[in-house]
Amino acid sequence: MTELIRPERLKRGDTVGIIAPSSPPKTEQLTRSLAFLESLGLNWKIGKAVGKKERYLGGTDQERLDDLHAMFRDPEVKGIICARGGYGSARYLEKIDYQMIRENPKVFWGYSDITALHQAIHMYSDLVTFHGPMLESDVAKDDFDPLSAKLFAQLFQPLELHYDESVSPLTTYSGRSARGQLIGGNLSLITSSIGTKFAPSFDGKLLLIEDTDEEPYRVDSMLTQLKQSGVLERVAGIVIGDFKYPKNHKGDFCYEDVFGDFFEEFGKPVVAGFRIGHCQPHFAIPLGVEAYLDAGAKALTILPGVE
Repeated sequence: MTELIRPERLKRGDTVGIIAPSSPPKTEQLTRSLAFLESLGLNWKIGKAVGKKERYLGGTDQERLDDLHAMFRDPEVKGIICARGGYGSARYLEKIDYQMIRENPKVFWGYSDITALHQAIHMYSDLVTFHGPMLESDVAKDDFDPLSAKLFAQLFQPLELHYDESVSPLTTYSGRSARGQLIGGNLSLITSSIGTKFAPSFDGKLLLIEDTDEEPYRVDSMLTQLKQSGVLERVAGIVIGDFKYPKNHKGDFCYEDVFGDFFEEFGKPVVAGFRIGHCQPHFAIPLGVEAYLDAGAKALTILPGVE
């Protein structure tokens, strides 16, 4: 197992960079979220492309890439928090200066479409990153949960995270236990990376999957691709995060049916119901660190993400 680099912890008074690597955030919502950063004792710098719009993208690919590079290069910036996801981060993966990122390791935080960046940065920069709620799309909303806010504490000190049924009800589809690097994120992004040079090594890993606005047949299709491409046979276990139905879902078939088809006789630990993903609370976690999934006890333990 490759030992990834843990970024240095944040301190009160540090500056974080805010970027929109995918779709454009709503300015009013993003501004509203800044009070939360203040409550953490953080200052901020906003990327030059934030607020720009190019079709469904937050500026051109080059402008968004420039913001990513600028924040990693800037010695004043100690961490980077994404404003929102959407679509578009995979479009410039081959142009990222991964060696520069490796030489300037720092906190990188986001989820959803940011999964493409998590995977690529792990592979080519050896950096632990964080799957957590974003500023415009989560922090700024009225229903931003206190637990979601509390989990930002893992950026300020090394914290071992424990998730069991005291956080949310969990369902075991397949028993046993496994230990391995925790990787993954958004199922759509993971699936679309298969066959590219940005698909991670799945061997012996604990794979997190989550998604939103996908009908059960679409989740079935994506899991079928993971199965037929050999991904599922290589992982050590599956952590199933939050899956949210589309607004017009009629309820004839459900995610539980799909997960049962794939995992009830899987022979490796599979536990569902983790509030990780497009949900509140959103239980933020580091990616790339070692974790332990105990399907019998319905518990997940994750090592710290910062030094």
